[in-house]
Amino acid sequence: MIRSMTGFGQALRTGNGYTVRIEMKTVNHRYSEIAIRLPRELLSMEEALKQEVRRLVKRGRTDASITIDRETGDSSAFHVNWEAADRYLAAAEEIARRYGLHSDISVHEILAIPDLLIKREAPETDSDALHELVLDGFGEAAEHLLAMRETEGRHLQEDLQERLAVLRTYRDELAVRAPQIVHGYRERLTMRLRELLDSIPLDEQRVAMEAAIFAERCNVDEELTRLTSHFGQFAELLRSEEPSGRKLDFLIQEMNREINTVGSKAGDAGMAGIVVEMKAELEKIREQVQNIE
Repeated sequence: MIRSMTGFGQALRTGNGYTVRIEMKTVNHRYSEIAIRLPRELLSMEEALKQEVRRLVKRGRTDASITIDRETGDSSAFHVNWEAADRYLAAAEEIARRYGLHSDISVHEILAIPDLLIKREAPETDSDALHELVLDGFGEAAEHLLAMRETEGRHLQEDLQERLAVLRTYRDELAVRAPQIVHGYRERLTMRLRELLDSIPLDEQRVAMEAAIFAERCNVDEELTRLTSHFGQFAELLRSEEPSGRKLDFLIQEMNREINTVGSKAGDAGMAGIVVEMKAELEKIREQVQNIE
């Protein structure tokens, strides 16, 4: 099955006091390249996650990011030492009564009491539970990513099959037109020699020899045969279950070489026009193949 190198997947997992968010995306790349952004708590998982990506994605650049949030029962990061606050206020009131002072204590003064605000200690990390959440979510995100790549791949496959059919049509036109070129050349050569020689008898054997030399020089049978072979291999790769982007790219180079050779041999404007159309269609195919895994 043809797969695109473009895809996106995400997943969300919650449990055991954690919320894990995972995003993965892939884009075109000549080889396989992987970059995973992890929080400090998950750095030990980096290589295992990369191995999983390598197993699923054979070609393209993969970027993945994982973030975790710890859930707490109280949103406050501090708690108040109420006992210390009560003692402070009681002492301030007692001093005010004894000396007949006016007590007007502000919140800022209360907050300045040493050890009044105590930072909550974060609960210990349950590594096994967290890793299990990450692996589970990573698997789901990867499934979404692959599904998108396969959907895109089906569209690419349909488009390439249609364009391959167009190339085959052009190839058949060349096969029909090529023999006609020699026949036309012989007729033109005969007419020109008769005009030049006027009353001198025409050497039919020499004309036949010249036509044979021309036919050998512009013969494109081998090129057309190889094109037919390349088209067949290309069609087989489009149906292959294995990643075939590089092989398809190689076949396009071979097709282009044969088409260029036909163009250089063609001594006919009609054939040259067909070659131009084939090269334009092949370029469209090449652009599409650049996105295939």
